[in-house]
Amino acid sequence: MRRREFITLLGGAAAAWPLAARAQQPAGRVYRVGYFATTSRERSLHLMKAFEEGLRSLGYRVGENVAIEYRFADGEMGRLSALATDLVRLGVDVIVAGNNTNTVAVMKVTTTIPIVVASSADPVSAGLVASLARPGGNVTGIAQDTGGEQHVKRLELVKDTLPNVSRVGVLWNPDFSPNPARLSSMQEAAPALGLTLVPAEARGLDALEQAFATMVKERTQALVVLSDGVLFNFRGQIGVMAIRDRLPAVAAAREYAETGFLLTYGIDLRDGFRRSAAFVDKIFKGAKPADLPIEQPTRFELVINLRTAKALGVIMPPALLARADQVLE
Repeated sequence: MRRREFITLLGGAAAAWPLAARAQQPAGRVYRVGYFATTSRERSLHLMKAFEEGLRSLGYRVGENVAIEYRFADGEMGRLSALATDLVRLGVDVIVAGNNTNTVAVMKVTTTIPIVVASSADPVSAGLVASLARPGGNVTGIAQDTGGEQHVKRLELVKDTLPNVSRVGVLWNPDFSPNPARLSSMQEAAPALGLTLVPAEARGLDALEQAFATMVKERTQALVVLSDGVLFNFRGQIGVMAIRDRLPAVAAAREYAETGFLLTYGIDLRDGFRRSAAFVDKIFKGAKPADLPIEQPTRFELVINLRTAKALGVIMPPALLARADQVLE
């Protein structure tokens, strides 16, 4: 959507808010939200806008009846503890965290301030909640996946797109706790697809060149990225490297396709951040995170970048193009 259209849409939505929604909040009360991202402000801007849009649809107006304290780690995991501590020190009413990593950082410094995670990965196994139905602590929110099925599906999409591929690189950050289980699921599924996986670790920007050198040396023919906050922040650099090394790349979120990946399959992150505002609203009204079930994904989107396909000389199967939710041309 173009920026002008986006602004017009927001203006129209604001005009259509029911008076009842605008009057929901107690007169004079200003709620305080902490917004905590492992990525940079620039890389998070569209997700911030989606969250604020969700708040507006529920009658909240930033600067009037809600204030948002933003904190960004810029992909530097060493900063998470200090940023989390700072938000807790401010005494915000609720903290919106983007993923598992910054959620864990906040959990280490508070057991009382509610935490809404907008895109959690297998939150039960990661120890964020006791169960999906009854989280049981101070964390609730939205799951982007609850197991390894999506990651196996991405391998299947690689094979559907490139039937002759046999060696696939897997770029992953071992510091992200769900990743070992994700990688294990993919390794178990790979033989049935006729694939050999070549894992390449990358904990940050400075490790990407070595990871790509490993995959090239191992003669990989395609690439799957296990997304986390760090690699999401550097998705643009990864996309450029993948095209440079002639590696058709696949990942979870459309944001990767928008920066040069061949295709993505996963949830709409913007929708997750927009929906997280409903959890914040319920908490403002007295609900406890322990009693708010984790919402699971109900829809996954397939995004294909035809510009990248042309650059790599990949002919996308017509059947796959017909299934795509969006084709970038």
